[in-house]
Amino acid sequence: MASPENSSLTHIAAPEGVAPGTGYTHVVTGTGRLVAVSGQVAFDADGAVVGTGDPAAQARQAFENLRRCLAAAGADFGDVLKLTYYVTDVAHLPAVREARDAYVDTARPPASTAVQVAALFRPELVVEVEALALVRETSG
Repeated sequence: MASPENSSLTHIAAPEGVAPGTGYTHVVTGTGRLVAVSGQVAFDADGAVVGTGDPAAQARQAFENLRRCLAAAGADFGDVLKLTYYVTDVAHLPAVREARDAYVDTARPPASTAVQVAALFRPELVVEVEALALVRETSG
């Protein structure tokens, strides 16, 4: 995770007149190169599902896949300004938050949205997570 002093992001946790969130920031802004990471699910490197029937295992794998995708773009979780969670049951959100907290700076969390969906694209998948990151441009 990037340290706050290396971040190009500004976190506004509670804009005036908006109740503060728990575990997320309402507004994150910055300048740099935008990195959009498609929704990641619990596939291993061979495309096999990790954690069938286990939302916590699926969330951990989805976040590890996000980490790898961010790294491929020269980013890390310190650059993430927005996460979107798709879950087939809101009861899976504690597992998603636990996995998230292993990757993000919980003192400066990204903006986030959680959506319950009827299903994901494969019936054994119960969690999908996508990310938007903003990477500071470096000269040279």
